[in-house]
Amino acid sequence: MAAEQNPRNIESVLAHQEQTIPTERASGMTPPPPVAEAASNESSYPIYVGFWERLAATLLDSLMLMCITVPLTLLVFGIDAILENDALILGPLDVVINYLLPFILIILFWHYKSATPGKMVLRAVIVDADTLQKPSTASLIVRYLGYIPSTLVFGLGYLWVAFDPRKQGWHDKLAGTLVIRAPKD
Repeated sequence: MAAEQNPRNIESVLAHQEQTIPTERASGMTPPPPVAEAASNESSYPIYVGFWERLAATLLDSLMLMCITVPLTLLVFGIDAILENDALILGPLDVVINYLLPFILIILFWHYKSATPGKMVLRAVIVDADTLQKPSTASLIVRYLGYIPSTLVFGLGYLWVAFDPRKQGWHDKLAGTLVIRAPKD
């Protein structure tokens, strides 16, 4: 059961923040957004989206992307060319369909909706870690490219979400983004 926040608890959190923020600013470190003592309380904001929910959103997004890229790949190359060829990349059209198209679709969703369809189902949005506003397009591109090191080191960059206090993966840290629960309308 989530602990109730009372004014005394909130005042102690604010007093602690006032004491630590000047030293953090002097050292050049940016403090994380304030999180109330009872993080599980729905009234505390932001609510970070954790590993399992993000994994579910990623699986849903991957399934949706496959519904677009697999038929296009089959249409362009045919089933025989795909099954009989050992090459990782079948040609320039393969790069466009399986690499460039997903990149463009994901960046567009992030830019216009602050989320992919999988994240939208979970009411999760991508925000700038400092301002909690919509990230810049450059940050979104860095975030997408951050998937490469997150994946290449045995997926540790994604697993990092499970242990990070702000639920950031390496790609989030590189881009300065957070994945949080969208406020209720």
